[in-house]
Amino acid sequence: MEIVVDAGDTTRTYEVVASRAGRRVETAVRRGVVEVSEVTRNGAVVRTARFMANRVLALVEQPVPRGEQGEGE
Repeated sequence: MEIVVDAGDTTRTYEVVASRAGRRVETAVRRGVVEVSEVTRNGAVVRTARFMANRVLALVEQPVPRGEQGEGE
């Protein structure tokens, strides 16, 4: 997941990825804050990136390459 943020005179791009097999990336918007979290299979949050919602320009979800999909998908 790429997050493009307005940084005043420029934009900044941040990336949150599911770094290991079985992990996923979840996105939530709460009280004016965008949270992008990497989560394990059992729901434990590994890391979270938080951004003010009015500064977020784009959330870009990249497709999973076919060779990296898990069994049965």
